[in-house]
Amino acid sequence: MLKLLAYFDNQKIWYELLHAGIAEHLTMWLRNTITDPINFECVMTTLVDYCFVEVQTAKQCYSMHPCVHDWAFAGLNSVIDTQYYWYALDCVAGNINEDDWGSFGLLCYTQLVPHAIRLVHPRFQLDDLANDITPDQTDRVGYIASLLQDQVQLTAAEQMLQLALAGYEKALGPEHTSTLATIHNLGLLYRDQGKLKKAEQMYERALAGGEKALGPQHTSTLNTVHNLGLLYNDQGKLEEAEQMYERALAGREKVLGLEHTSTLDTVNNLGILYWNQGKLNEAEQMYRRALAGKEKALGPEHISTLNTVNNLGLLYINQGKLEKAEQMYKRALAGKEKALGPEHTSTLNTVHNLGLLYISQGKLEEAEQMYERALAEREKALGPEHTSTLDTVNNLGNLYSDQGKLEEAEQMYKRALAGKEKVLGPEHTSTLDTVNNLGLLYCDQGKLEEAEQMYERALAGKEKVLGPEHVSTLDMVHNLGLLYRNQGKLDKAEQMFTRARNQRIR
Repeated sequence: MLKLLAYFDNQKIWYELLHAGIAEHLTMWLRNTITDPINFECVMTTLVDYCFVEVQTAKQCYSMHPCVHDWAFAGLNSVIDTQYYWYALDCVAGNINEDDWGSFGLLCYTQLVPHAIRLVHPRFQLDDLANDITPDQTDRVGYIASLLQDQVQLTAAEQMLQLALAGYEKALGPEHTSTLATIHNLGLLYRDQGKLKKAEQMYERALAGGEKALGPQHTSTLNTVHNLGLLYNDQGKLEEAEQMYERALAGREKVLGLEHTSTLDTVNNLGILYWNQGKLNEAEQMYRRALAGKEKALGPEHISTLNTVNNLGLLYINQGKLEKAEQMYKRALAGKEKALGPEHTSTLNTVHNLGLLYISQGKLEEAEQMYERALAEREKALGPEHTSTLDTVNNLGNLYSDQGKLEEAEQMYKRALAGKEKVLGPEHTSTLDTVNNLGLLYCDQGKLEEAEQMYERALAGKEKVLGPEHVSTLDMVHNLGLLYRNQGKLDKAEQMFTRARNQRIR
């Protein structure tokens, strides 16, 4: 047992975790231990008596001191036992409820995350494990990858998806639909990581394979086309995004019908694209079509319907129709509170957006109430380091800045930045947006040297990730120009303004 426990994290080891991996092929001692909780307690009590394991009575679990854990891994497992590895993986996968698909990011799954991360330890040599992986094990690897992705453990999720991909390629071939689905999921992951070029490569590979294996009009192929549109939108390639959305829309209308929910999702995303292009009237038409279709197909209180209501609220803010925007948000919030509850992550997204609206209306106290509610509930549901939680922390910084509470704003920005650097990495676009916000704050505080460091870091990062001509990059160029002007560096300021102007004209 001590040797086996090295394949798990050293904290929060409980009976149900190990029981979930029970199988006929396991060794007799292990089956006897994990099939009966009394036997399990007897074995663990022996380890406690010898001070190898500690009891966490309040949490009803066991833990190991890190030094003991490291010794067990290095000393008792000088050669990796693949049977123990796959058993540990089955234990983690067995604690994932397939019915919770799409909700793996909830706090109730966080206790599994350290054990899932343990599975990608460098000593496990995932390339070698891929040679022995079975199709069933590959499916379970995919579930664990989804858990890690939803819990924003993106590096570990990437390694698990690569293991799944290697398993599917070996067992089924590079053009099998399961292989292509994993390639597509890697694209989704790279997009979450801000690795947009890698995401594009994965989507294009999945698309080429899907067109060949399934045909250009298959729903799976059209899903990849749709997601390529999302990616191009992120990259600022709005014309290419429009082409993908229009292809996906035409295909889905033909295959699924005008009022199918997938068709309406593309209509909704075309609205988002038109919004990004500044075509607000066209965006409104798309949103209204999507809303009417979803109300008919799903009902006025369905979550997908309410998400489109939420998007209409965002559009009305940009159009300056703040009363209409408030009506949309309040409708979306009331519907989500009823359907999902006041603490659901989708409900909290709308609470967060109401905070944004109240800022636009100059209702700063009401905005603060919304943000504080969103923050408290996101910390509770998702944890303090989840990206959604950190987005609210960042926006609270924006609010405090607007209120003139510059010290409080700085605390929020620094917390958001530290969290995003840890979870997303220092070059993720969301991290760089917070870097930019810190630069703006330092300008307001008169800390021009610190502001310059922030702006230059944000600019270098966005040039690398998004390219020198992306609108977000050019916004940074413009901000640096303003800063250089305030510093009296007029030549540098002129260079920045000229660059921003010329590239925006192009």
